[in-house]
Amino acid sequence: MFKFVGVAFAAGAIGVIGVAGFTAWYLNELNKDLPDYEQLAEYAPPVTTRVYAGDGSLVAEFARERRLFVPIEAMPDHVKYAFVSAEDQSFYEHSGIDFRGLVRAQVSNIGNILRGRRLEGGSTITQQVAKNFLLTSEQKVERKLREMLIARKMERTFTKDHILELYLNEIYLGNRSYGVAAAALNYFDKSLDELTIAEASYLAAITKGPSNYHPIDHEARAVERRNYVIGRLEADGRITPEEAAEAEAQPLGAHIAPPLGARDWTMEYFAEEVRKQIVDLYGVEALYDGGLAVRTSVDPNLQTKAGEVLRRWLVTYDQRHGWRGAIATMEVGDDWAEALSANVDQLKNARKLSDDMAPWRPAVVLSSNDSAAEIGFPDGEKAIVPVELLRWARAYISANDLGPEVTSASSVLKSGDIVYVEKYGETTLPKKDDAPADAKAKPTPENSYALRQAPAVNGGLIAIDPHTGRVLAMVGGFSFQLSEFNRAIQAERQPGSTFKPFVYSVALDSGYTPSSIVLDAPFVAPSLDSWYKPGNYIEGRYYGPSTLRLGVEQSRNAMTARLAQDLGIGRIMEYVERFKLSDHLPRELAISLGAGETTLMKITAAYSVFDNGGKRVEPVLIDRIQDRTGKTIYKRDTRECSACNATIWSGQSEPQIPDTREQVMDPRTAYQITSILEGVVVRGTAARTVGGATDKPLAGKTGTTNDYKDAWFVGFSPDIAAGVYVGFDMPQTLGQGEAGGTVAAPIFAAFMNEALKDKAGIPFRVPSGVRLVRVNARTGKPAGAGETNVILEAFKAEDDPNASRVLDDDYTLDPLSAAPASEENNEDINGLY
Repeated sequence: MFKFVGVAFAAGAIGVIGVAGFTAWYLNELNKDLPDYEQLAEYAPPVTTRVYAGDGSLVAEFARERRLFVPIEAMPDHVKYAFVSAEDQSFYEHSGIDFRGLVRAQVSNIGNILRGRRLEGGSTITQQVAKNFLLTSEQKVERKLREMLIARKMERTFTKDHILELYLNEIYLGNRSYGVAAAALNYFDKSLDELTIAEASYLAAITKGPSNYHPIDHEARAVERRNYVIGRLEADGRITPEEAAEAEAQPLGAHIAPPLGARDWTMEYFAEEVRKQIVDLYGVEALYDGGLAVRTSVDPNLQTKAGEVLRRWLVTYDQRHGWRGAIATMEVGDDWAEALSANVDQLKNARKLSDDMAPWRPAVVLSSNDSAAEIGFPDGEKAIVPVELLRWARAYISANDLGPEVTSASSVLKSGDIVYVEKYGETTLPKKDDAPADAKAKPTPENSYALRQAPAVNGGLIAIDPHTGRVLAMVGGFSFQLSEFNRAIQAERQPGSTFKPFVYSVALDSGYTPSSIVLDAPFVAPSLDSWYKPGNYIEGRYYGPSTLRLGVEQSRNAMTARLAQDLGIGRIMEYVERFKLSDHLPRELAISLGAGETTLMKITAAYSVFDNGGKRVEPVLIDRIQDRTGKTIYKRDTRECSACNATIWSGQSEPQIPDTREQVMDPRTAYQITSILEGVVVRGTAARTVGGATDKPLAGKTGTTNDYKDAWFVGFSPDIAAGVYVGFDMPQTLGQGEAGGTVAAPIFAAFMNEALKDKAGIPFRVPSGVRLVRVNARTGKPAGAGETNVILEAFKAEDDPNASRVLDDDYTLDPLSAAPASEENNEDINGLY
């Protein structure tokens, strides 16, 4: 017996020694192949690039993973301790491995195996850092042992605070959030130092499974888990019982942040252009991983107004031209809500529906009759579209023709039609246009929606600081999600009569005055292979001798072409090149009426030159870029100002910063054009639509191209220049009479009214060397006492108001002296005005 026991003991001892030896050998082998944990000493994770507006508000975020890095020293104690109490209560005591926690986890795993649940690992925060940074998440014994070995080494190398810093900046917390700082912004729109105990506890609660504690889908479960973490904080002595009770009484208050990219639909075109410029400067990796802080020029208030105004007036134009039909159709059965939801997803993928159209909602027509159409939404909700809210929807026939008046809802909407609708939120239905002022409107039917359709026409609006070139607002279309094409920057179109002020600038710099007389009469000049015969807007109508001012204010085509012929196309092209208006103007007389191509951005920047006294400005979207450490790596304004760095005032004068802008035109000429363009708004082609928009000084010019294909208005106040373009992406007529003054000018007027609402009404700045003389607005001659129709005209100091230059038939080219080879394809540009 003793012999047997001795043999058994010896065998057991040998076995133990063998197991110990094998274990030691195995661990030694694992230890040889461990990842380099020392790299964690210089942790530089991919960080979100954030784009800010001029006022510091967030515009957009770009990243592969939404992450912000915050040093442990900047994290509030209640945030750190919430995670420690929830995940690893003995974090500050153990040396990387919590053996008691391991035993508890293995006991729990017996039940987890029986229930088919995910196994627990009993990992400490240090082990989780080792796994997240250096290992995989596979559930194998080998991986667990490697994790433990690395954790022990990390504890001997790094401080507890450094390990916790790595953990809190790397952990995934759902909602596209990597790290606690990103999660604080995404769930609560707060920085870490603004989080309450309850909010920090919720973030710590979701580490076990973000989808299980979703703040919307599983709110009750999320609150329960949050309160558990609050209880752990109290038990650990990190907060008082009073603080715990107050935190548990708080509502969850979490929300889901919008996707990466622009934070608002009005910012989408602007944010995309900024994204492209960052990629051009520093590359894709810097954009998505570099954690850049980009300060831009955009004014959020103006940007919002620009988006809303452009969208509203595009819809107004579109509804004038009728209903083009449903977006799509589907079968309406008992499961119509589910079928509609599937159709909506397909239409979004095909870019026929988008999420940035809110408050518009996609709906399906369930039934319709004379008085209304019943509609349903993807969530199963039902509503009605009364006939009163779709009377605009006469059938579209052509740009100039509509179908009969709408008398019933069923004549417009059929069962199965998928359409856009908008909740009608007013207390009454709209009155008819011809209704008397005291007419009473009908009550709004309950749960009513108005029929909507995305316009086929599109356009752009841009606003610039004329003194610096900073782009204050930019909208490139009706919906970025439907079309990413930016019509403010990418669309090259003929500007029509918005080009005329540049021709008249050449004249004013060539000896003409605003009161110089040019004959407005039929004009013929040879072009490449035919006669060039410009006509005025009203075909066959001419006005005889007219001042330069009238030529611009009333947008006279024939006299502008006659003036351009006298000046010479070469001189005009050389002059316009200073404004960087176009890279490829054709060397033809037709450019005087806007037959060349440009973009809305370029022509608005060119108009800024008139506004700022003749200084060229480059449109800019980015003011400054900082890297992840806060170092400035790009600055738009490179002017030096040593006196700006003074820390205290000791009687020194205000620093003077040099003006490095290039002077591209005489400031007196710039003011003369500004004064003339102000006349366009007061008396000319924009008087009806822009003149009454605001009591603040405005100047600008309408523009329309052949067959009403493009509508423009470009103008400015003393401190804001803005341009509007409207047209189809594939050029076609907007319809008879849909000119710049009708389509684009109201958008400009509505935007400037909002932009200047709270601004002082300062007049345009008059440079030295300009005399303001009372003249007859019609003849341009100095006005006598008691004379009516008098304006103040701007003359240069050397100009003689009584000796204005006259350009008449003596300056008209004799068509017989240069007859073209063929008279075929004669040009007629009626409509350019």
